[in-house]
Amino acid sequence: MPVELNHTIIAARDRRESAEFLAHILGLEVGPETGPFLPVQTANGVTLDFATVPEEDLTSQHYAFLISEAEFDAAFERIQQARITYWADPHRTQPGEINRNDGGRGLYFLDPSGQAMEILTRPYGSGPAS
Repeated sequence: MPVELNHTIIAARDRRESAEFLAHILGLEVGPETGPFLPVQTANGVTLDFATVPEEDLTSQHYAFLISEAEFDAAFERIQQARITYWADPHRTQPGEINRNDGGRGLYFLDPSGQAMEILTRPYGSGPAS
């Protein structure tokens, strides 16, 4: 069997708030609770298991989602409608902008727990430099 990522746990202040936030932005659904986890499954079968943790245990991580151009348009519209701050770069120095890396589009935003989320339409290294 080839190695595949099956799931990852995302620490949150409130698992439901964070799971519903990301599911809404990406046009996905929140699954039923599984023990202490609230899952959001991606199209390639990877499950993001949100878990509520104490504030002192929260550490910001980075999660990137490869999506189609149409999905980007829809997610970007939801981000703008919700007035979520977004950036063109991971260091958050270009607010209110998107990037055109590899001939695609991408942006970064934070979830309610401060987890760094990225949406992009082209994998890194797949096209011309921006």
